[in-house]
Amino acid sequence: MYSERINNLPPYLFAAIDKAKAGVIEKGVDVIDLGVGDPDMPTPDNVIQALYRSAQNPNRHQYPSYTGMLSFREVAAKWYKEHLGIELDPVSQVLTLIGSKEGIAHIPLAFINPGEIALVPDPAYPVYKIGTLFADGKPFIMPLLEENGFLPDLDAIPKDVAKLAKLMFLNYPNNPTSAIAPEKFFEDVIEFAKENEVIIVHDNAYSEMTFDGYKAPSFLEFDGAMDVGIEMHSLSKTYNMTGWRIGFAVGNAEILDGLGRVKTNIDSGAFEAVQEAGIEAMQGPQQCISDMNKLYTQRRDALMVGLKELGIDVQPPKATFYVWAPVPEGYDSMGLSKVLLEEAGIVATPGVGFGDYGEGYVRFSLTRSVERINEAVERMGQLKI
Repeated sequence: MYSERINNLPPYLFAAIDKAKAGVIEKGVDVIDLGVGDPDMPTPDNVIQALYRSAQNPNRHQYPSYTGMLSFREVAAKWYKEHLGIELDPVSQVLTLIGSKEGIAHIPLAFINPGEIALVPDPAYPVYKIGTLFADGKPFIMPLLEENGFLPDLDAIPKDVAKLAKLMFLNYPNNPTSAIAPEKFFEDVIEFAKENEVIIVHDNAYSEMTFDGYKAPSFLEFDGAMDVGIEMHSLSKTYNMTGWRIGFAVGNAEILDGLGRVKTNIDSGAFEAVQEAGIEAMQGPQQCISDMNKLYTQRRDALMVGLKELGIDVQPPKATFYVWAPVPEGYDSMGLSKVLLEEAGIVATPGVGFGDYGEGYVRFSLTRSVERINEAVERMGQLKI
């Protein structure tokens, strides 16, 4: 009944987690969900009010522009300048997205012919690989290993593969590992891209979620980056707007034009009232970012106590709201996740769900209150692991 394209897809990780979680809840268990990376705090009220006002304007009820409102793209360009130090032309170097996931999933359709290669990190956000498969491309896996700081080893990519590759997906600060990338890495990536004519797609959704004085760079701030790539950004995590589905892509105009041509034929653009809410988020008070980072730091530090209770040694992450923890001896990632869920009522994401090289780890999301995380820590302390 289904196409081979659908039949060959792995089950979407978070849908499987939701099913397992529902089964435990049906048994009456009070579940603490540290699985999916969905912020638990509400969208700032000024953003909600902006949506309300805009939605009452009949002019917002018609088809939007495919590339996004120029006013939204102008504010996105200004935000990039103020937050990340990058100069952008809002007309040619900014493209509105219906959430960055949509842009990530669609860009292989613009550049990959059937059988062509995309360089995909592993473990990683599943959509890099799935988007490649939907375009009938071949993902070539770049392992992210702890001994390499969870950075891909560019020298390990065979020269013939590098020459055939069309795209490379990257994501720092990283989901799921919470790793950060040094400047030298981005410089090496740009050199690799130029040598092999590879388009770089950098997913920078977590740039503002940083702790302990760390500031995440933009890929585009490095010399030559604008020649070889684009960066995806999202308002989802920065402003607690996951359900609003609004983001943008910035960078090389020719690459963005290719993505825009796909979008023109597939979707009709983002609802303009949501774009106006996005404008308010980016140009309104920014205190919400530092407030959330303080909260995530408190949650991170609370979770560290629980992991020590389990005998898990992990360094506190400097970015994202994830903790990527090695599993104790005698367990694999699915096994530990199952124990946490069935014996302690805690949802943690098995690392293998992010790819084969995620085996041996679980990911915890800091998306519950300090009180709930403390309760999870107490439950962890009672486990016989």
